[in-house]
Amino acid sequence: MLDKNGIAQRIAKEVKDGYYVNLGIGIPTLVANFVRDDIEVEFQSENGVLGMGPFPFEGEEDPDVINAGKQTITTLPGASFFDSATSFGMIRGQHVHLTILGAMEVAENGDIANWKIPGKMVKGMGGAMDLVASAENIIVAMTHTNKAGKSKLLKRCTLPLTGVGCVKKIVTNLAVLEVKANGFHLLERAPGVTVEEIKKATEGHLVVPDEVPEMLL
Repeated sequence: MLDKNGIAQRIAKEVKDGYYVNLGIGIPTLVANFVRDDIEVEFQSENGVLGMGPFPFEGEEDPDVINAGKQTITTLPGASFFDSATSFGMIRGQHVHLTILGAMEVAENGDIANWKIPGKMVKGMGGAMDLVASAENIIVAMTHTNKAGKSKLLKRCTLPLTGVGCVKKIVTNLAVLEVKANGFHLLERAPGVTVEEIKKATEGHLVVPDEVPEMLL
């Protein structure tokens, strides 16, 4: 079973040389720590940063340099800062190759809910709606079940939707799954996790091949 860093490390393998990548709040922000040194990637944040690096070491934080989640970040040589209008112009213009988001629920048809739980106060959806509407490649980083042990990979989302039929791939603490027309396709299982455990934790339709390899980190 993976922890948050393990999920981010596996997703980092999906990042290709030359990509422009938007990292959502939460687990996705950790992906920048695990990208291979031999490729060039530009990480974008919708608050107006292009060229984010790994998180700073303790004591080296600059409170004026933050991502969209208000976490302190580092920047790589050549990084640039700009207003939100320019940032969302990049997103809406489909200049981002890969979007990595967290989620509270994902449905077997690729719907995603990641911004609101009814009855809880939130400031707003933020940039999530623009990201899911504009990106062609969306990977979700999430735990397979919630704190109560109930599946977050569902037949239908129960929470307010952020986007419809947009998620391509999901990496959880248990597995890597691809979303296709007929449901979740199991691609890999986390170290030490069995196929039966994944089946038990998945409410939506799960397609399981004869052989499911253990993921390599």
